[in-house]
This record gives sequence, structure tokens and C-alpha cells, in this order.
Amino acid sequence: MKVQHTTELLVGLAAVVFLARLLGALARRFEQPAVTGEVLAGILLGPTLSGDVISSHLFPAGIRPQLTALATVGVAVFMFTVGLEWDPSKARGSGGFVLSVSLGSILLPFGLGSALGLYFLREHQSPNGTAFILFMGLAMSITAFPVLARILTDRGLGHTTLGTLALACASIDDVLAWSILASVTAISGAAGAGQWRILLVVPYLLGMMFVVRPLLRRLRTSSGALAPAGFACVLAGLLLSAGATEWTGLHFIFGAFLFGAVIPRRRTARLRAQIHDQFGSLGRTLLLPVFFLTAGLNVDLSGIGPGGLRDLGLILLVAIGGKFAGAYLAARGHGMPARQSAALATLMNTRGLTELIALSVGLSLGIIDRELYSLMVVMAVVTTAMAGPLLRWILPRRLIEAEAARETVSGPVRTALGK
Repeated sequence: MKVQHTTELLVGLAAVVFLARLLGALARRFEQPAVTGEVLAGILLGPTLSGDVISSHLFPAGIRPQLTALATVGVAVFMFTVGLEWDPSKARGSGGFVLSVSLGSILLPFGLGSALGLYFLREHQSPNGTAFILFMGLAMSITAFPVLARILTDRGLGHTTLGTLALACASIDDVLAWSILASVTAISGAAGAGQWRILLVVPYLLGMMFVVRPLLRRLRTSSGALAPAGFACVLAGLLLSAGATEWTGLHFIFGAFLFGAVIPRRRTARLRAQIHDQFGSLGRTLLLPVFFLTAGLNVDLSGIGPGGLRDLGLILLVAIGGKFAGAYLAARGHGMPARQSAALATLMNTRGLTELIALSVGLSLGIIDRELYSLMVVMAVVTTAMAGPLLRWILPRRLIEAEAARETVSGPVRTALGK
């Protein structure tokens, strides 16, 4: 790398970190998840407002491959932490409630999104029509588990039964969504001439469960903390796992997620907390803002005309309406009161960073074009930003505090579950 490129890269990274922190903090002032401001930072640095004037000066073509590489590592680390936090035990003891709400909030928006994809296919050409239709269904079905968890904490719902059920539903949604995306990736032929490599996913999964997982139990010291060389082992394992699924044509995000998911959970709370803290700090401060930048550089809303606004309206209608109706009807079907059902459906509509990652995969594989990608990013920002205000309207803080004190927020839910 030339001296000029090194200087440009370092200055550009400094600008990314500063603007992401600034807009993230501003978003928090308005009781929004920081990710909303960070995504907007990436869009503001992109071509939407100023064409290529800002982006070409701060991020010239010579350093963009390095930015893309850093963004890739950032997404891999984030997916690893999502897998690390994923806990299937949250759904236990809830009868069929969690499964019903999860399926409702996936199947209805997926069906509506697939129908919308069939309609869009006439205007947005894709090399694989089947992959395009399925991808549109998937994009409407995603729930962002990490952002949802943050909203619950901010609203004081984290330790209520309503909050626990929301997290359980979102965790199942995550797994279902990533499974669908894996299928779409395979259908799109991402592996090219090495399509046969997808067959190696099965032995890879078996190896992760029955070889890697037992080995990871040895990371703990007698105090339960991370062993001295443990961090390096986890980092190397994360990168190798991500590289393995990328090589098979399944995309690196699945390997990163799975490596986090196979970290043992029994008597490892301190170990997992240390791993999360060490990976999360660098990822949140530098790597993810770089991802938001690279995602924002691909967003161009400057040329959106009446047709684009119509498409955006359809996308928002299907994404919000399908997700809300699917979760709400399923919750009401199990006897959950209307207010709590509406709150749960609102939470399930949160998409955030998870949606951006899926959209970036679709764009990189050529499944969706740049115009549609830009509109879908707007949908991701809107559905994430609206969750907090809607939740405040449905469950005002005074009501949450009063009901939490009497345990009546969880009471109706327990009744609905037959507890």
C-alpha cells in the first residue's frame, strides 16, 4: 500500500468512527437505538446527498478494498456475538406460544414478500428469479435480535415475561431467517463452478457439534475465566469457521454465527461474558461503523422518482403489515391480551443491523440491484426507528412501571401460556 493510501485509509477510518459515534449518541438522545444513527452516518457519507463529492474525497477508490475487508471482519465478529448470545433454552416452558408467534411472524411476511418479489421481478431484473423471490420474502421476515434486546432493556421490559417471550421469538426468527438465507445463497449458485462444495456443509456441521464444541470446553481455567491463549483460539476458530462456509458457497456469516452458537453454555457464563466484551468493543467502535459506511456507499436515493416512491410504499406496507399481523394474530390466538400482543408484534418488526447484513449479502450475490437495495435499507431504518415510539404509545412507561411492580405485565402472558 502506498503512503498516500495509508494516510487516506487512516483519516477515513477516523472520520467513520467519529461520525458513527456522534450520530449514534444523537440517536440515543431521541431514545432510538444507536444503530439507527450509525446507519444514517453511512448513508450521509454515501452518494445520496452529495453524489460522489464527499465519498470520493474521504474514501477514494484506492482504499475501498481495505474498507470492504474491514467491514467483512466486522460482520463476521457481529454474527459471532449473535451466535454467542443465542440461547434456545429461552423458548422452553412456553408451550407452543413462542413457536406459534415465531412462525406467524415469519410465514405471513415471507408469503407477502415473495408475492411482492414476483411483482418486482418485472422491473428489477435478477439472474435467478427463484432466488430473487425467496430473498424478498426473507427480507420482509427478519427480526433483529440484538436491537430488540436493547429496546427491551431501555424500556424496562428486559426481565418481564413479555420481554423474555419477545427474545425467545426473535431468537427462533433469527435461526429460521438465516436458514432461509442459506437456502437462497445455495440456490443463487454463489459457489459458481464449485457448487458441489455445498455438500460439505453436513460434515462441517457435524464436526462443529461433535469435535469443535468439546474442544471449546477446554478454554476455561479453574476459575471459569478465559484461558490465557483462549482469545487467540476463539478468534482463529471464528475466522476459520467463517472461511469454511464461504468456501462452500454458503457465505461466511453462517460460519461465524455457528461458531458463536457452539460455545458451551453450561457453567460458562463468565467465559462467554469475557469473550463477548473482548470481541464486542472493537467491533462496535471500529469494525461495524466501517460496515455501515460500505453499506451506505451503496445507497443512492438521489434518483428515486414516483415509481421508486411507490415501490418504497409497497415495501413498507408488506414489511410492517405482514410482520405485525403475523405476530399479533398468533399471540392473540394463544390468549395474550391485545395490548401485550401489539407490543410483541411491534418488537418483532425491529430489523436493524440484521436486515442490513442480509441485504448486503443479496447485493453482493447480485440477487437484488442497487436501486432495490437502497429502498430496502430505508425500510430497515424506518422499521427500527419506529419500534421505540410505537412501544411507548402501546405500553407507556408509567404503565410498565406500575404493572411490573404488581407483576401484571407478565401475569396475562402467564395466563395465556396456561401457567
